[in-house]
Amino acid sequence: MRKRVDEPVARERTEHKSTKRKISEVQRRSRLWVWIKRALLGLVVLYAALPFILRLFPGIVQHLVYKHAISYFVDLSRPHDLALNHTANMYLSSEEGVTLGMWHTVPEHRWAEAQGKDLDWYEKSLGDGSPVFIYLHGNTGSRAYPHRIGVAKILSSLGYHALVMDYRGFGDSTGEPTEAGLTTDALYLYNWARARSKGSLVVFWGHSLGTAVSTNTAVKLQEQGNPVDAVILEGAFLKPDVSDDELLNFPHPFLWYYWRFPYIQYFFKDLSKNKIAFNIHENVKKMRTPLLILHSKDDHLAPFWMAEKLYSTAKSVLNSDVLVKLAPFDGSHGYLHNGLYRDPGLPAIIREFVQSLIAKSGSTQRQRL
Repeated sequence: MRKRVDEPVARERTEHKSTKRKISEVQRRSRLWVWIKRALLGLVVLYAALPFILRLFPGIVQHLVYKHAISYFVDLSRPHDLALNHTANMYLSSEEGVTLGMWHTVPEHRWAEAQGKDLDWYEKSLGDGSPVFIYLHGNTGSRAYPHRIGVAKILSSLGYHALVMDYRGFGDSTGEPTEAGLTTDALYLYNWARARSKGSLVVFWGHSLGTAVSTNTAVKLQEQGNPVDAVILEGAFLKPDVSDDELLNFPHPFLWYYWRFPYIQYFFKDLSKNKIAFNIHENVKKMRTPLLILHSKDDHLAPFWMAEKLYSTAKSVLNSDVLVKLAPFDGSHGYLHNGLYRDPGLPAIIREFVQSLIAKSGSTQRQRL
């Protein structure tokens, strides 16, 4: 009899617990849905307010374009932690209040000699007769990015010096990036290196944003009568141009992250208002220095036709097949915008280009004699 009484009670308790669980689950889902709706509403409000925020605070655009705050968590003062064992970390001051972090990697054949040496030794080594490359990197992060380290290693393996600088505001360098400021930094480094190179070749290697900085600087040096010996452009881009239909409807490579969002691109179109007016094409029209253009055919930020356009312009200006070279890389390799350093044929291309510069330099000296 006792058992018959307990069975309904047990069933009632089980049903009660099941009901409580269902109510709890419904409440939990209801709270989750409330938070989802709040989050979506917040995104909508932010999206609607963004144009006004950008209008009131134009400096935000500068940060969105340069993305210099994005960096790996590495100690930039210790390049040997990144397998750069014949590299010195140093700091230069391009102008008052601006300190630039830089790595100097010496030629690989001086690896053993470089161990334990101080900064004075590294500075003096620039006068050993080996070509000096100033690498000007792209618009994100620091000199510690893998593709930048890869270029320094290639140059060192070829017997060249590599100076890899972080512009103001990038890496551990102080200051805020602007087009004029980045160009000032590159000018300072060039003059610093030229003063210590004792007549050795000094070459700019610019990648992405660095192609703009290097051509800006090359034009200024040319105007000052102190030209750089050559310029290498990797992943060069062209900015939108109202006079060119092909360029007019193509987003600025710095802005491809944001170009997908309706109406926001309006606030990025005229970058000159934010001191970001880089015009590589106009610079190339003015340059008279030897030029090597490196570009992957699958570059997703700066399409290959941009490199072809720059090559055509430079070739017509210099009227020479010797002084202007275009080195295309097949798109099947998947190098995209940052991966050319992985190509096994790249060192030979660089070596051949440097040898042509040395031959040209020797010919010029003989003519002077």
